[in-house]
Amino acid sequence: MGSLERSKKKVQLWKKAIVHFSLCFVMGFFTGFAPTGKDSVFSNHVASSNRSESSPQPIEMLHQETNITRSLIAEAPVTIPSRHKDLEHTESQEKVQEGTQPSLTPKRFVIIVTPTSSKDQFQGVLLRRLANTIRLVPPPLLWIVVEAKSDSNEVSKILRKTGIMYRHLVFKENFTDPEAEMDHQRNVALKHIEQHRLSGIVHFAGLSNVYDIGFFDQLREIEVFGTWPIALLSANEKKVVIEGPVCDSSQVIGWHLRKMNNESDTRPPIHISTFGFNSSILWDPERWGRPSAVQKYSQNSMRFVKQVVFEDETKLKGIPPDDCSKIMLWRLYFSSETSTINHLQTAALDATQKEIRGIKKF
Repeated sequence: MGSLERSKKKVQLWKKAIVHFSLCFVMGFFTGFAPTGKDSVFSNHVASSNRSESSPQPIEMLHQETNITRSLIAEAPVTIPSRHKDLEHTESQEKVQEGTQPSLTPKRFVIIVTPTSSKDQFQGVLLRRLANTIRLVPPPLLWIVVEAKSDSNEVSKILRKTGIMYRHLVFKENFTDPEAEMDHQRNVALKHIEQHRLSGIVHFAGLSNVYDIGFFDQLREIEVFGTWPIALLSANEKKVVIEGPVCDSSQVIGWHLRKMNNESDTRPPIHISTFGFNSSILWDPERWGRPSAVQKYSQNSMRFVKQVVFEDETKLKGIPPDDCSKIMLWRLYFSSETSTINHLQTAALDATQKEIRGIKKF
């Protein structure tokens, strides 16, 4: 009996040891999976007990785990990281800047019309020079180049290399009068603008024109009609002739007049490059109260535009608006001795070289 009881006691001891071992193993196994970043209840208890021993400040009783966490969070001051403060500061600055920034208005579309002739031996040179100027003008901009039909494709090659949005128009009619040919080219361009309802400010730019780049910024400010002075230069004459308006601020009060061909003609001779207009007058004439005039001048848009411009000078606004007498456009005439074809270019636009010679003789 004694041996059986002893053996039973040993078995019970072994069972207790195995149970204790298994419990410790399970506890250690699951403790290994617990996150190391968070404080456990035991660490909180030890920290609170150590703090109570070191400092006399009272703390709450440790009733539950949730109470421990809440009490420690309540006692610790809450601080916001500086990075979040910087983000909030920058966001507030952006909101203030958005509120103070003025509303951006789109730039007005500019339509530049340039007639050219293959008979001009300097056509390629002058076309490239004008293209280099127009390339500096910020968009939106359209360059309409008109020429007579020919076997040469020099103009097309030059325009393709400019990087400018352009339209190359060609006509088949033959002319013996260079002035009539240039006027027809402008009509071809205006008819194209009318048919496609291109909305913008139209300006006639000759190949021999020289520009201040700020001129095109002023051109965009035109609402209906605008005008400006031009300086006529000649390569073989040491003189400058001014054409265009005389203004009081932006109000046209007179014109730089030369000798008129007809004393009864009271209309001032406006150079073709010294005025610009809103293209909607071509394809939306009812807006201007002139539907009958379009039918009358359906084949000659240039005559219609000139009639509207001359009809009421109060519609004309001088640019720049602060000082209309400022010269921002020059016209260079080449010596007539170099080539008779050069004179074709100048006489075709407005026959102003003849008038300059008349002044010289006068």
